[in-house]
Amino acid sequence: MTFTTRSRSRIRACIVATLVLAGAFNATGASGATPAKATGSTALALAGVIAPLSPNLTGAERKAVAMLFAGTSDVPYKKPIVVTADRIVCRTGNIDITLRNCEVTFGKKSRTVNGSTANEIFATEALAGIPPDGAAGSNFESLSKLSCTIDPNAIRRKDGSGADCTFQPGN
Repeated sequence: MTFTTRSRSRIRACIVATLVLAGAFNATGASGATPAKATGSTALALAGVIAPLSPNLTGAERKAVAMLFAGTSDVPYKKPIVVTADRIVCRTGNIDITLRNCEVTFGKKSRTVNGSTANEIFATEALAGIPPDGAAGSNFESLSKLSCTIDPNAIRRKDGSGADCTFQPGN
């Protein structure tokens, strides 16, 4: 198979672009990455998928976040709710396509979830801009130092405010 000069140039350009993109993803996913923010519906989604797993929230706080995430803005809970997680690591398989799990760490306590719950967390991390990282048949997404503040009173106004998160992309 022979390549023309034009074909070789295109191949080189594709290889360079691939290497640049790979470097960008590795830099963004590195543990030294700058903190990131999510606001509005994305922040509510992050809090919504993590709150049910959190041992740090009261039952009333978990219920309020669940109601807000389900579309009910008029919740009986009035105080701001802070949803935190020290670390979230999710993995899906691209060879074993049934593989979906996330380990969510709250201080010294960890919860491992599988299936649809893990898929929701993985997809929500992607929505929040967490870059995937691949390794031998798996895709990983991870973040640390998640802190989301959910203000039911602000959400009730329906002006896009009331949900803010900060996190560190990567481990």
